[in-house]
Amino acid sequence: MSTRLLIMADTHIPRRAKQLPAELEAAIPLADIVLHAGDWVDVTFLDHLESVAARLVGVYGNNDHGVLRDRLPQEAHVAIEGLRFGVVHETGPAAGRENRCANAYPDLDVLVFGHSHIPWDTTAANGLRLLNPGSPTDRRRQPHATYLTATAVRGELLNVTFHALPGRSSTRARASGPAEP
Repeated sequence: MSTRLLIMADTHIPRRAKQLPAELEAAIPLADIVLHAGDWVDVTFLDHLESVAARLVGVYGNNDHGVLRDRLPQEAHVAIEGLRFGVVHETGPAAGRENRCANAYPDLDVLVFGHSHIPWDTTAANGLRLLNPGSPTDRRRQPHATYLTATAVRGELLNVTFHALPGRSSTRARASGPAEP
């Protein structure tokens, strides 16, 4: 069996966009599990995602307050196809991230995080995979707004793909590659 994952963070709806890009919105019902690493900004978007996702695992971010913090945890853990996932919003500065997260999350296989809006895919020395999907609505200094898909199969994370969203540049997806500098 396999589980299709859709991973996003830093949606900032409705501050950065009124809604998700159409490509991402269309991909949500195709995923078995949607992981959201915080900065929703408005509870209406959480309600929407809960209504269209088969299963949602989310956390609150530094821009989430009130009802969002009441309904979402700061950190979430879930087992998917034999992989132990954690979801958090912030992991601190890029420098030293792998070691810091490996020490903080020794019992995880994959840590999904957000906050920087910068796509990230690296593996710590202990095997912890760190994934940041970027932001689908606020690309900041990145060439594209992005989200991520992957497939969990019998203890392996496969087909990890960052999807560049249309609007300001190319719509091609790219396989995971170099991490943020």
